[in-house]
Amino acid sequence: MHQLKVQNLINVLLENQVELEEDFRLEVNGKLLDEKARSLQMALFESLGGIGEPILLDRLRFDFRIDRFLFLYDDAVHFNRYRMATLKTAVYEVFTFSWLDSYKRLCRTFERECHKAGLHDRIWNGPPIAAKCFGESMDPGDLTGNGAAGWKLNAYNDAQYDLLSRLHGYKIIRIPMYENIMTGGSLKKIDQLLMNPKQENYNAILNWLQRKAV
Repeated sequence: MHQLKVQNLINVLLENQVELEEDFRLEVNGKLLDEKARSLQMALFESLGGIGEPILLDRLRFDFRIDRFLFLYDDAVHFNRYRMATLKTAVYEVFTFSWLDSYKRLCRTFERECHKAGLHDRIWNGPPIAAKCFGESMDPGDLTGNGAAGWKLNAYNDAQYDLLSRLHGYKIIRIPMYENIMTGGSLKKIDQLLMNPKQENYNAILNWLQRKAV
């Protein structure tokens, strides 16, 4: 479902002659992580109760790229207390992200939706590296104690994307599934529009996205 919505968004852009690169991959240059950058990464790791040395992603994958803007579509599992913890670290003071305040609000508002979507083992517990970095998860749905290691790993990696993309000179544009846009005289969730976008909504979607890439 995620990929369908992303592809529909890409199709809208391509139909309007927007030049983009789908499924963009960014190889991480570890040399860019100087002492300051590593301290920012450590702060992210520690904000989630990380154990030992923080892991570093070596490749980032984005839904698409337009010039120096990298786009990611975020669904329900990206909005919870752990992502909120990362958004309060120094990374988001050193670098400016236009979507920061709205993401904090969405993390406060939609954790219940994350709870509904994020109980599957592959999300709640995550891969084995999640427990190694953040300890064993509680039972699915129990956010007391150590909570969900998989959710923590997801939040940590989201924040790594934010930090590493900026270190490489790109600007990351996050598209939350809960965002509303005005089309046809009313507000509609982008998530709903992208399930089956209609021609009459194309201009609204295009204008909305172009406003983000500034």
